[in-house]
Amino acid sequence: MASPPGKFKAILAYFTFIGLLIAYFVNKDDPDEFATWHIKNMFGLLILLFAAVALQQYNVGIYVYWTTVLLWLISLVLAFLNKKKGIPFLSEKFQTWFKFLD
Repeated sequence: MASPPGKFKAILAYFTFIGLLIAYFVNKDDPDEFATWHIKNMFGLLILLFAAVALQQYNVGIYVYWTTVLLWLISLVLAFLNKKKGIPFLSEKFQTWFKFLD
């Protein structure tokens, strides 16, 4: 199976905030649907991570943090496998909420 054209940008988006920014600006010059989908997904995961940090003084914060890490890992693996599916319910919402990243 051939790799989608935006696979590198999609994988790059999952490597820290800097990787997300680089992938976004590279994708802005040469838009690719696969990369855009994963950029939006990572942006949503980044917001979840910020929420976990804000909640870390409470017990729920650690659970939100590790859940976000697990979802990030699953999303990264799916990008490697050329899949455009992600977190049930959340990925679909991320795609509609973050249309400004198109």
